[in-house]
Amino acid sequence: MTHAWMPSSPCGDGCVTDHGRRAGPVRTGLRCVGVAVLVSGLPVLVATGALPPRWRSGLHRGYARSVLRILGLRLRVRDERDPAPGAGGVLVVAAHVSWLDVLALTAVDPGTYVARADLLDWPLIGPLTRRLRVVPIDRARLRALPAVVDEVTALLRRGRRVVVFPEGTTWCGRAGGRLRPALFQAAIDAGTPVAPVALRYVGPGGPATGACFVGEQTLVGSLVRVVRLRDVHIDVRLAPLQRPGTDRRELATRCERLVRGGHGPFRNGGSPTGSSSADAAPPAGAVRSPVAA
Repeated sequence: MTHAWMPSSPCGDGCVTDHGRRAGPVRTGLRCVGVAVLVSGLPVLVATGALPPRWRSGLHRGYARSVLRILGLRLRVRDERDPAPGAGGVLVVAAHVSWLDVLALTAVDPGTYVARADLLDWPLIGPLTRRLRVVPIDRARLRALPAVVDEVTALLRRGRRVVVFPEGTTWCGRAGGRLRPALFQAAIDAGTPVAPVALRYVGPGGPATGACFVGEQTLVGSLVRVVRLRDVHIDVRLAPLQRPGTDRRELATRCERLVRGGHGPFRNGGSPTGSSSADAAPPAGAVRSPVAA
């Protein structure tokens, strides 16, 4: 079932190109073994739900970093948040390129994800998704959208960090869709700031579209291609926090500019402080002012 507001992307297999050299057979084989070992440990990771939040967050971050490292992907971070988020809730919004986005964002700062509802039915990933309490969203059912917004609002009010991909679907990274305003309403209702994040996959020759997950690709096919990539960086730009305001469309437009903005210099694992925005928000705990919808 589709509707006029159903998010769609023109990106497909024709967008996928591999820049630079490919990993050799030995390196590729070792990566596959490493991924298999880490996947076998996923049930243990899920079982950390009983641990204190700080410990659990550290384990999730370390796990995501390990997966990226084994895949040969180098994470580079630029932190322009001034000040950094406090202990309160924050809505994180990012462009959507690949399943790798979740690993990259978790490696920086774990959170609760709003993800496509059919993930709950995927082999292996489905049961884990349920245990990790992902908020499912069915983009084909507009009538279900208010309930998702309400659930995200409740999580933000409880001080949770919630990550959403407002484009509603993946793009190749050379181009992107507009950020749909619906889920931004949760930040407005909860009175919490929004944290825009710019994600970019870069190879020696430019955007590394080999990392994208678009068109008719399967998860296995994408994983096979990713383990063969070489010299690819994931650039993560943490843009200044944004006050929620009262207009979700204006908020979405403001955040879209930051998500699409330039990255500037990066350092591996570094957190240089950049300039702030006129709409930058104070720490999450201090803010209580003021894909279609």
